[in-house]
Formats: sequence, structure tokens, C-alpha cells
Amino acid sequence: MPAANNPAERAADLRRRIENANHRYYVLDDPSIPDADYDALMRELEALEAAHPELASPDSPTRTVGARPDGGFPEVHHAIPMLSLANAFETPGVPDDADDRTRFAEVADFERRIEQKLDVRDPVFSVEPKLDGLAISLRYEGGAFVQGSTRGDGTTGEDVTANLRQVRSVPLRLRDAGVPVPEVLEVRGEIYMPRKDFAEWNARALAHNDKLLANPRNGAAGSLRQLDPAVTRRRPLALFAYGIGEVRGLELPETHSETLALLRRFGFPVAPEVDTAVGFDGLIAYYRRIGAARDTLPYDIDGVVYKLDDYDQQQAMGFVSRAPRWALAHKFPAQEQATVLRAIEVQIGRTGAVTPVARLQPVQVAGVTVTNATLHNADQIARLDVREGDTVIVRRAGDVIPEIVRVVEDQRPPGTVPWTMPAHCPVCGSDIVREDGEAAYRCSGGLACAAQRREALRHFASRRAMDIEGLGDRQADALVEFGFVQSLDDLYTLTVEDLVRMKAALDAATAADLLQAVADSRGALVLDDEGTALLAQAGSEGVDVHWKRAGFLRAHLAVELGGRLASRWAENLVAGIDASRNATLARFLFGLGIPHLGETTAKALAHWLGTLAFVRTTPATLLQALPDIGGEVARSIATFFEQPGNAAVVDALLASGIRFSDEGPPAAALRERLDLAHLLATLPVDKLGGKSAQRLAETYGTLDALLRANESGWAGAGASRAGAANLAAFLADDDARRSLVEADAAMWRLLDAAPAQAARSAGPLDGRTVVLTGSLASMTRDEAGAKLEALGAKLAGSVSKKTGLVVAGEAAGSKLAKAEELGIEIWDEPALLAFLDAHS
Repeated sequence: MPAANNPAERAADLRRRIENANHRYYVLDDPSIPDADYDALMRELEALEAAHPELASPDSPTRTVGARPDGGFPEVHHAIPMLSLANAFETPGVPDDADDRTRFAEVADFERRIEQKLDVRDPVFSVEPKLDGLAISLRYEGGAFVQGSTRGDGTTGEDVTANLRQVRSVPLRLRDAGVPVPEVLEVRGEIYMPRKDFAEWNARALAHNDKLLANPRNGAAGSLRQLDPAVTRRRPLALFAYGIGEVRGLELPETHSETLALLRRFGFPVAPEVDTAVGFDGLIAYYRRIGAARDTLPYDIDGVVYKLDDYDQQQAMGFVSRAPRWALAHKFPAQEQATVLRAIEVQIGRTGAVTPVARLQPVQVAGVTVTNATLHNADQIARLDVREGDTVIVRRAGDVIPEIVRVVEDQRPPGTVPWTMPAHCPVCGSDIVREDGEAAYRCSGGLACAAQRREALRHFASRRAMDIEGLGDRQADALVEFGFVQSLDDLYTLTVEDLVRMKAALDAATAADLLQAVADSRGALVLDDEGTALLAQAGSEGVDVHWKRAGFLRAHLAVELGGRLASRWAENLVAGIDASRNATLARFLFGLGIPHLGETTAKALAHWLGTLAFVRTTPATLLQALPDIGGEVARSIATFFEQPGNAAVVDALLASGIRFSDEGPPAAALRERLDLAHLLATLPVDKLGGKSAQRLAETYGTLDALLRANESGWAGAGASRAGAANLAAFLADDDARRSLVEADAAMWRLLDAAPAQAARSAGPLDGRTVVLTGSLASMTRDEAGAKLEALGAKLAGSVSKKTGLVVAGEAAGSKLAKAEELGIEIWDEPALLAFLDAHS
């Protein structure tokens, strides 16, 4: 690295690094460093050139924007340059209780310079979210879209007209705005990829083993720069307009905010969060408001933008070499940062799924210290080629688990090797296996693996499953750790004495940990008089580290259960376990932790099949006849109950006294779904489709009659020759024939038990899919959902064209916006309560 005391060498090094980063970001759409690092390099170079004017040059990155196109598209010269904005950040090292003008000194300086130059107080600003996408320019002549280009270096961009025509939110003609059609109108905006669409795109890519998009910004930039417009058309891109360039034949309003309103009338989408603010206090209030809403927005932003609203005032303020003096980008704390990957470990989930986890050198990302990040699975590690010791880019968005998005390969240390999945479970030593066609690896230990037992117990006791009051994650961990629960049914044999003994074991283990922690802390940590609590002396540093050394689980639980509270806690927990014996079938099924079985599917099983006995004995071919249960889910359910170990656990739970208040006969509507035609249609027989299956069922009536016939008879009864031949070949296999006969017998057992007609009349919400979003004051969302389901509604977690109704409480976010966009009926809480009262 150039010597720090040699300004010329340092400036040259900074320019080289910035120009390389610009090329990677703007041309290759493959950024090499986080935005925060780029901003730091740019600010250092700006300061260096200000201190040494002789080092400044016309081609310095401080005087240009981005990088020139790479020749893949024709060049476009911007009639009015597309300049970038100066950036402002929170002042580093300032305490949280400092006044705003100290914390946001750069914003205060920006506003003060405007006041002084214009001789005004509290100027009015147009304020908007700073979109994290790709800046573009759209040129309209006579109202028609004629050219679209990227920003490029601010003066020259790339002609991506054909691709921009594929973005549905880009108007191809201006709408009637109540003003003359302009001769020329150049609209500036941002192409972005909505978060939901980005997540769905990557989920499909992951399922098909395709390359993942690093983040929504990269997805937007890469999609817009495809040489084939058909590729761009398939990508979920959107536009927000935020300004104008060249204008001829149109008299603009006097302010920027009025111009944005005009652009809306012309047909351009403008971010709904656009607003106006007065003075410094108004700017900071807007910054905080958008910052608080950032994680709920349907698109990525990395800050907010302040622009003087009055065009005459903008002109009076003028420009510096690369940015207007009348605008400022106030950036949020970075959500991507570089750090070192120290190790890759694996965690075992309740179904045995093995998840790789990155252990990182601690790094601040978006104001939070990140030490771990998800790596999804072994295939993702291989795609990234991430290795222990690598410098990696970590991304965090809101409450989403941090993830590694790419590796900084030119900083890879020598001697690193590709990571491989361990052969044995780190918890129980069982083999780690990978089933054919699955992305996930699994520990084969089952409930013999303490990790799976712990997660299975947590899930079984959770609020949405058996809802065992008093049995939280820490208590579940301790019950497994000290050997009190080897299987789920062991819960129902626990006594108060058992739990008090567990508390004693925790105390013994905790005492050693606490004493060692006190010794390690050199006085930073002390025990209280009873020796049951861990206290931090005022002003001590490193307390969190010592607390973790003490064993967070044991220490916290020991404090919680210390002294006379142990017996009371044990009595309450035994009472909570006993109360859970009176359950519903749906909760029990969900609590078993069957892979791919969620709450909605558990409710469907309970409703359609009526009893646990029918759920346990219904084969996958029949389960597929139920609504919203596909082949993979059906096979998972049937396979779970076929396993002897799982069957033994279920039997033991029933023997412990668990009973279901909602058991009853199968649904009468099964008669419309289950018949011989369904059985035949689900067979893995080529050329035997639904119509052929229906004709065969109508001809033979029963499976027994069909099996007595032969290939020629089936062909004569409506199956194609190929289908009849394939059916004969299938039934020649004894196991296949026996499975079909067993499925037929199971079907008739269900149909014989089902009532002749529905036991209840149709509810007022039958057939309607309902989505709940936001918070309700009068009840929880779970309680509201249960009431709506009782009236026939089907609950869903996301809004789509199939949604019939959205109930929106306080702080409803993207789901409400999606419902409004699709024109779906929306109820607020008073409307919901009125409906429930009317049908109570």
C-alpha cells in the first residue's frame, strides 16, 4: 500500500481502487466492495484533493459518476448530465443522547449553507426514499417512448431501449395529464426489483439449481443489461420516477414536488413515500420515519434524498463538479459489510436437516453486530465457493437472518480448501445422508439425536402446537440436556420431583460455570448473597463475553428457577403439561413435526379425515385428493406414520391420555373427491390420464371388476392401447398391485364412515381466501383467524389474485399495499368485528 505520508501515491491508489469498484458495480454488475467501504474511499479522496488542490484532475472519480459502458450496447449522450448526489452519514462516535444537529452534522451543514446563500429560514424540501436499483433515463418525443438509457458515467450511458420496453411499469406513451403533450420529455428514475419478487425468483433458482441473484439491486441491473430482451421480460422489474432531464414544449411547475405529481398524471409510478419537509427538523423527522418503515417497504432503499423543492432556489444554489448543491443523499447505516469467515459449522434441526452456519469475525451491519450468517445448504456453499478464512460480504435486511452474498476472491488467503459436508452428525455421531433428488442433508439419528429431540420438543410444546404453558425453549433444552426427556411421551410422565431434581442438576452445573466466570472477569462479575444470580458491576466492560462464558442457558435458567421458585415453577409446568392432554387433532398433527406439514395442512387433514386413526392409515394416493395437498406433502405424511419409531411415539402419546376434542367422521364432501377414477388417475402409468381413468371407472364400477379384466378389455373400455399396455405392466408387479388394493380398501373405509351429507350448512365465508395483516386491538390474529375459519374462510399468508378478502389492522404493510393494487376487498378492525357480531 502507498505510504500514508505520500499524498500523491495515496491519491493514485485511491483512484485506482475507486475506478476498479466503479467498473465492477456499473459495468459488470458485480460489486466487489460494500457501499460503506466505497463511500469511505471516495470521502478520503475528496478530503485529500481538498487539502492538496494540485492533486485534483479532470478525470478523478470525484468529478465523474460511475463508469463508461463496456461496448455491449450503443452509447447515448445525455442532453443534461445525470449527476450523482453528495452523501451524508450519521456522525461517527456521537452518543445516542446527543442533539440532532450534532448527530447529523452533515445534514445540518447542508441546510445551513442553503439558508445562508438564499437568505431564507427553514426552506422547503421535496423528500423521497433513496432507491437501491439502477438509474435510468426515459426519453419521450411527441408523447411516445423513443429511447431509454442507463446513467453510465453521467455524461454517456448505454442504450437499453429494447429492454426497458419489457418493464411493464414503463409507459410506452404519455397519458393525458391535462397539459399539452411535450415535444421532448426526459424522465429520470430507478429500475428496481421488488423484494417479494426477488425472493420468489431466488427460491425457484435454488429449486432448479440455477445461479442465484446476489441482491435485488444486482438483479435489476443484470436484468436490464441482458442482450436478449426476452430475458429481461421474464425478470420482475419495476420503475419509480424521481426527476426530469431535458424538457421542450412543456411549461414545468415551479416546484419539484408539483413536477412529481405531473409525472404521476403522465402515467409514471412515483414512490408513495415521496413527501415535503420544512427545515432541518423536518428532514430528520422524515429520515427517522422512513428508517422505521424501511424493513416493511416492498423494495430496497439505502437512505433518503433531500431536494430543494423550489426550482428557482435550485438554480440559485447551483452545482459542484459532480453533484448539485441543492440536493443530498442521507444514507442509512450499511446493510452490507465485509468480514472474515472464521469457520463453517453445521446445525441439526428438528427433522434432522443439516444447515451450514458461518461463524464470522464480528462486524456491524445496519447497526447490529453480526457474528453468524446462514449459508442455506451445501449447494449454496459450492456456488459461492466460500471457504474458511475468506473475506466475505455479509448482508442483513431488517429481521432477516444475515447471509453471505459473495466472496472477495482477491483477498483469499493461500492454502484454503473447498468446504465439504461432514460425514457424521456433530451432536450424536450418526451418519449424515442425502436422499436422491433433495438439496438438504439429514442426520440419520432421529430421536436418538439430542439436537433433533430438543427441536422436536420445542416444536411440540410451542404455542401453535400443543401450547404447553411454562415450557419454553430454555426449559426444553434443559429437559433434553439432563436426560429427562428421551421421547415426546416422556413429557407426560414428568413429576414435580423430577423437575426439582433437574433444577438441582442445573444449579450444580451453573455454580462451576459462574465461579469460573467470576474468576475470568477479574471482578467485573459477582455472585449475589445467595449465589443464585450473576451481577455486573457498574461501568464494567466485556460483561457480555463473560456472561456467555458462564453458559447463558444454564445461568439464565438457574436464576429464573433459583431458591423457592423451583417448586412453584415445577408445579405450574406439570399442570401445563397435564392441560395439554385435552388438545385438538390439528394442533397434535402440527406438533408432531412431520416434514412439509404446516398448520394449514394439519387443519385440512383433521377436517377432511376426522380422526387420527384415519390420518394414520390413509395412503398417499388418497391424501392427494384433499385440497392443497400435493404429492410431496402426501408422501411425507404417509411415510411418517409408516415408520415404526414414529408409530411407537404416537401410540405412547395416546397412552399418556391425550385426547382430541374435534374428532368426528370424515367430511361428507369426500364422496365427491374419492372414487375409482381418482385411484386410477394417481397411478404412475404413462398414457393413462384423467379421462381414461374416468371411462374405466364408469365401465367397471369397482376395482375388483377392473382387475378381473385384461389389457384388451381396458382398451375397449376407453383406455388407449398404450395406456392399457402400461396399466397391465404396472399391475404385473405384485407390490404395485397390492398397494392399489390396499388404497382401495382404505378409500372405502373412509367413504363408509363419511355421512351422506354435510353436517353443517355453508358458512358465510365458504370458498373465500382471507389474509390477516397488521395488529388487532380487540383480539390476536390467531383468535381472529379461528373465528373466520369457523365461518368457512380459508386463511392464507400472502396476498395473490386468488385472495378474496384482506383484514388489515394497525401498521399493515406490504400485504395491504398489494391488496389495494389488486383491487381486493379490505376490512379494517371495526368491519371485522361487525361481521363477527352479525354471525355469532
